[in-house]
Amino acid sequence: MKLPLSPPPLEILMAHPETATFELLLRTPQPALVDGKYLHWDELRHRPPPEGANHEQWWLALKMARMTNNQVLPLMDKTGRHFTFSMPEPVVRSLHFIDRDTSGQILMDDPVATPQERDRYLVSSLIEEAITSSQLEGASTTRRVAEDMLRAGRKPRTISEQMIFNNYQAMQHIRTVRDEPLSLDLLLDLHRRVSDRTLDNPDEVGKLRQSDDMDVVDQRDGQLLHIPPSYKDLPDRLEKLCAFANGSEDDVPYIHPVIRAILLHFMIGYEHPFADGNGRTARALFYWAMIRQGYWLMEYLSISNILRHAPAQYARAYLHTETDANDTTYFVLHQLDVIHKAVDELHAHLKRKAKEARATERLLGAAMQHLRAQLNHRQIALLGHVLKHRDASYTIESHRHSHAVAYATARADLLQLADIGLLKEQRHGKTLVFIVPDDLDRQIEHLPK
Repeated sequence: MKLPLSPPPLEILMAHPETATFELLLRTPQPALVDGKYLHWDELRHRPPPEGANHEQWWLALKMARMTNNQVLPLMDKTGRHFTFSMPEPVVRSLHFIDRDTSGQILMDDPVATPQERDRYLVSSLIEEAITSSQLEGASTTRRVAEDMLRAGRKPRTISEQMIFNNYQAMQHIRTVRDEPLSLDLLLDLHRRVSDRTLDNPDEVGKLRQSDDMDVVDQRDGQLLHIPPSYKDLPDRLEKLCAFANGSEDDVPYIHPVIRAILLHFMIGYEHPFADGNGRTARALFYWAMIRQGYWLMEYLSISNILRHAPAQYARAYLHTETDANDTTYFVLHQLDVIHKAVDELHAHLKRKAKEARATERLLGAAMQHLRAQLNHRQIALLGHVLKHRDASYTIESHRHSHAVAYATARADLLQLADIGLLKEQRHGKTLVFIVPDDLDRQIEHLPK
């Protein structure tokens, strides 16, 4: 990765400010932005400057406008310099969207909009986040194999599968500790959960790194991207980070809870407190912080799926912050955009599910009314899958994990479908397997109307 060029030293530019800089501040409607964007110097220098000014004067005008809106955070880099953030219009707009769309109701088209569907969507999203978060850090298992493993409840067979299994378990655990304040013990426990049986040195699981041999490099070309703080400073730095994470609305300056969650994510990446698994831990903590503040819809979103499609932008958001006087606004804006895209993906997913549900009703035809009276939403959902995947097979464990229900409930669901001829029982050793019968269409035709 090509490193972004650092801006010209601000103290030099401010030593002799020129008239053109002040003219830009006065005549520009949004002097902190460029065409509505919060640009870094490395991007700005490639654009033609406003008439009557050069790039340095333009940059100074931007920085002066941003400084009037800057808020100093109680978090410092390894040299003791504070991190800052600001609230330009794109941040305010994105926060409004997230407040509106991730802490209220899910709007779904019928016939998907039933309270019982909630667990099924949650399970699917947890699986998606577990897989993609692991893929970001090198897990190579195919999505189909990983999903089958989680739904069937089988033990991982490879390190890649173990990474995905760990992420899945950790995401479920977050729901149980969301009301607990962040502490060093909770942080270490979360790392233990995501890294168990995946590290080269098992002694590093759930423990802070014990050396400074921890440079962050681009895996594609070996480019040095970041040198974390010394491991000797980590206990004190992380205690301060926990205090920041547990902050309240009464803190001064006021920090919006979404920004606080994003900055917690940022700081774990910056501190790099573990020998491995820092990214997975950072993303898991972000979910903890969001859910703790009442943004319950985050349980249904996969931010890693968005990050996986543009990993360079993720890294660049860190680099822009470090090369521009610790201005975390770059990272905040990037993560707000990721959340926005994840919400859009969820709504698209819900529309697809509604369409699939209607397609299932059409395929089952006149028998659907009878089935709705006899079967529950889990069984109807499984029938939709059966109609599209005639070669599929199901077990009690896979059905249980897919819908987050008890073993007895899952067993009763499948046995009832077998009793009416829509599934067929088989024994594979000690495991009871349910497959799609060859005469499924005939069985559907003979269902009571």
